[in-house]
Amino acid sequence: MNQRGFTVIELLALSVILILVGVTFWIQKNNLETAARDDKRKISVNALYYGLEEVYYPTNKYYPKSLSPTTLPSVDSKLFKDPNGVQIGKSEADLRYEGKNCSGEACKSYELRAELENEADVVKTSRNK
Repeated sequence: MNQRGFTVIELLALSVILILVGVTFWIQKNNLETAARDDKRKISVNALYYGLEEVYYPTNKYYPKSLSPTTLPSVDSKLFKDPNGVQIGKSEADLRYEGKNCSGEACKSYELRAELENEADVVKTSRNK
């Protein structure tokens, strides 16, 4: 008798292969998404740092106590939010700015930080202290 179809062993092997491919795809997709979020954080920190050092400080001769799009209009306002949409300065934000040695709203230095998921945090400090 000639029967057509698959044996149980063949179906199990195919199922295992499909599950492995699916799990591998899901892991790689998560890794790529995490890397993309980290890249967005790094881009934001670098743009804010550049805006502070090359635009804000030369104009004002001090650093701001806090950051916002009105403080640094030279930087795209989207970069003041982390990939989750939380504004810099909020306690749950992945982006942090801390003015240091402040007198009122004028600070002598600062620390700018991005908390990354897959790498060590990015920390930038003021050039002029």
